[in-house]
Amino acid sequence: MTTFLLLPGAGGEAWYWHLVAERLTSAGHRAVAVDLPADDESTGLAEYADLAVAALAGNPVDDLVVVAQSLGGFTGPLLCGRLPVRLLVLVNAMVPVPGESPADWWENTGHHEAIADQGGHSWSWENFDLKSVFLHDVPAELVAEMMARGERQQSEGPFGKPWPPAGYEPAWPDVPTRFLQGRDDRFFPLEFQRRVVAQRLGWLGVTVDELPGGHLNGLSQPDEVAKRLLAYHAELSTTTS
Repeated sequence: MTTFLLLPGAGGEAWYWHLVAERLTSAGHRAVAVDLPADDESTGLAEYADLAVAALAGNPVDDLVVVAQSLGGFTGPLLCGRLPVRLLVLVNAMVPVPGESPADWWENTGHHEAIADQGGHSWSWENFDLKSVFLHDVPAELVAEMMARGERQQSEGPFGKPWPPAGYEPAWPDVPTRFLQGRDDRFFPLEFQRRVVAQRLGWLGVTVDELPGGHLNGLSQPDEVAKRLLAYHAELSTTTS
């Protein structure tokens, strides 16, 4: 049985992955979605990684796929030196380089320019609107459920310190890596992500694989996300068998 360890982005809620997790479980696999204390200023990337490892306590992890969404791109690679990760999948994710903090990532990648160059979907942090940037393609019933749950504010805890935290190898892990990007993502536009991934992971042969949906396509396109995760795993199993 394959275990899919699902890391959320900013806000840290395991709920984000619940629809994808249902589909992975229905396909005969184990899905473990990690809930992170994102609103706790005292926790950062090191603590997030510890909690992700702890989420697998007592479970066999012989065949482990780590899936990291958005800000989770800073945590997912940290697990590769601590767990027997066979595959790392980044979904609409931030890709760090050694020595870079999450706070510095935005300017270093040219994110501000990218979001201002989207035609009718352009925006800035001064006029950020949750519904138009994140929720534009999420079904109304899921948006209502999300709002009813209450918004967990992401603290600044993970943002100020360089990646990776002390004690980790200062390099991207030598683990098979795939990158999934929503073609309608207004937060991290597709062409922006193509450039960032080419610059930062091109040496690993990683390219952006496009799929439908916006930044929260785990909610808006769970079938497509789950199918791609299963296809990646099947591909890896074939090439390593």
